[in-house]
Amino acid sequence: MANALLTPSMIAKEALVHLKNNLVFGRNVHRDYKKEFAKVGDTVSIRRPVKFTATTGATRSNQDITEGSTSITVGTQKHVSWSYTAADMTLSIEEVAKRYIEPAMITLANDVDQSLASLYKDVWNYVGTPGQTINSFADYSKGPQRLDEMAVMSDRRVGMLSPADNYAMLATQTALQPDRLAVGAYEAASLGRVANTQAYSSQNVQTHTVGAHGGTPLVNGGSQNDTYAATKTTNESSLITDGWTTSTAVLAQGDVFTIANVYAVNPVTKAVMPYLQQFTCKAAGTSDGSGNLTLTVSPAIISSGAYQTVSATPADNAAITVLGTASTGYAQNMIYHPDAFALVMCPLEPPIGGAEAATETMDGFSARVVRDYDIAEDNNIIRLDILYGVKAIYPDLAARINGTA
Repeated sequence: MANALLTPSMIAKEALVHLKNNLVFGRNVHRDYKKEFAKVGDTVSIRRPVKFTATTGATRSNQDITEGSTSITVGTQKHVSWSYTAADMTLSIEEVAKRYIEPAMITLANDVDQSLASLYKDVWNYVGTPGQTINSFADYSKGPQRLDEMAVMSDRRVGMLSPADNYAMLATQTALQPDRLAVGAYEAASLGRVANTQAYSSQNVQTHTVGAHGGTPLVNGGSQNDTYAATKTTNESSLITDGWTTSTAVLAQGDVFTIANVYAVNPVTKAVMPYLQQFTCKAAGTSDGSGNLTLTVSPAIISSGAYQTVSATPADNAAITVLGTASTGYAQNMIYHPDAFALVMCPLEPPIGGAEAATETMDGFSARVVRDYDIAEDNNIIRLDILYGVKAIYPDLAARINGTA
């Protein structure tokens, strides 16, 4: 078959195939908000689910409905550009894809996956021991167990492991029966379905470095409690603390901690769980010269009602315990339902001017190709762009996970 001159549309369609094929996180998150966006910087609000409490007895008791929301901004534009010769454009699409398009889309897919993997900082549920490799079913199943305890939907759950954790888990699968599990682990390095999750390995699983913390951190003042009405758009609370090492960057964004005698509750039944509620720091924190620090934490501290998150309001001088060793990095593997995170990719408008351009969209993914000629350098130029936004829309549907000691 004779080669034809490749058009931007042909290149864009081929680019989308390679973008989709090379995404790992990106293919396993929510993408249904794409129709709400059109241009750079667009933001859309998403309603949070309404919750109720049950009333005992025959007498009716109405409950106020308070709808919360969160938002996603599509404002991240990434591109790859290169020069080519006229002869290159007479190659077959397969040849061009192998030489140029696939490497370009691997780079862009990697950036998208890194953006999604970095959303671990919004996830407060954390099981296992930081620094321990996941190397058994017992280790891995602690993630799905936490989702069960938090009443997370059981369908379509995903496990995302670092290469080290993935291969440690694979080593445990090769001796299993039936044989198909061992063959998949040994020959294809595939974990497949484990503990009602589809397990994947990703080089983009992030490493989180814990803040310096130090001192004897305590809650500074009782009755630090919020309402859903006050936190419905952020799911965050301020927590006044003291006792930290003075004038130190004690906490990093994404650090997880617990408060003495403040237990987690089941979000549906409100039953008190046998473990302390975990909180994630929404912003890095530096103590002042007296060791004081006001934290911004998630989830919001709500001790009663339909949106209750804790068993009790933190007491004055309750001890704060930060998870992990100070200034140490740990892999942030995650077990999650796809609705925990969102990826929105939007079509980019063609440029104004004489350049050839095409934008293609497929299965919620979009890419734009622009082709032009640089008369000064006698070069043909091609540019591939994507526009996207990511957000942890329901971080309560996810859990970070490490192995056990």
